[in-house]
Amino acid sequence: MKKAFYLVLTALLSVACSENKEQLIQRANELCAYIPDHTLLEKSRDYMTEDFYNVLDTMFYRLPAHEAMDHEWLYYFVTGNGGTIADYEVQSVEKTDKTHAVATILVRQVWPEGIEGEEDDEPEEHKLYMERVHGQWLMADFDEHKADCIRYIANNRKEQALRDAISTYLVREIAPYYLQGEICIPTLMMVAEEDSLVYGDFWIWWYTLSGDTLKTVSGGNHSGKMTLRDNAVIAFEQTEDGARNISSAKRIFGKHYDIYCNMHSNADVREAVRQEQLGEYIRRYDIPARYYQDFGWPAVEIETASPEE
Repeated sequence: MKKAFYLVLTALLSVACSENKEQLIQRANELCAYIPDHTLLEKSRDYMTEDFYNVLDTMFYRLPAHEAMDHEWLYYFVTGNGGTIADYEVQSVEKTDKTHAVATILVRQVWPEGIEGEEDDEPEEHKLYMERVHGQWLMADFDEHKADCIRYIANNRKEQALRDAISTYLVREIAPYYLQGEICIPTLMMVAEEDSLVYGDFWIWWYTLSGDTLKTVSGGNHSGKMTLRDNAVIAFEQTEDGARNISSAKRIFGKHYDIYCNMHSNADVREAVRQEQLGEYIRRYDIPARYYQDFGWPAVEIETASPEE
């Protein structure tokens, strides 16, 4: 009798465990639809742990844009930047404790209908980390990218503090010598950073807001090497004008001179950076401008919409 009871109990426990694993696999399949590949959906908030969603929301939408995105791969969690669509298949789910589990996911790259591309029959394996919160399994991490995102956010904020310090110096110490408008918004093109030294191609721009257009009043270049301490510029060695410009630039920029020359001589890159940083400034300070316009040139639209819009 006892033997029969134990056999029945074992069978019931086995079925319960099986059902639990099936439920976990089903839930993992549901969560796959909210993997932040290229974008973070607003409704993902209901399918992620609060801290994971907040980290991703900060990374995707709350950081200022700069001319270079060194960690661009963080936006492409699965498909990269090749135009394919991810086809997810949950292979297994293993619980690590009562409130945590790891799903192994196979991902195949599929081309959208009507687009031909090289077929990739070999699926890639990824890990989706799950956490049980208030009785519901949520996505807590993906391929351990959460830590990468946190590091990137910290680096970005450090970079923004550096840029704020440089902008403050330019506006306070250099801009007053120009014909002034209503708003001074410098353009910062960073060439290199070494400890407390920052090498850059910096531009002063004074604007007056006319309707929805920032009209340029004055502007000029100030390239050189800044020394910073405690997020404040304490010295600025600039390149000289006229015949001594090249020799002074070679002396100041040293091994970074070639990078500086490529950056300084490319007007298209400079305007792209200017437009990008204007857009970030406008968003940050809620300025009702849609265009900027240099004297004698047509107005240029400023990209001000955030990625989630």
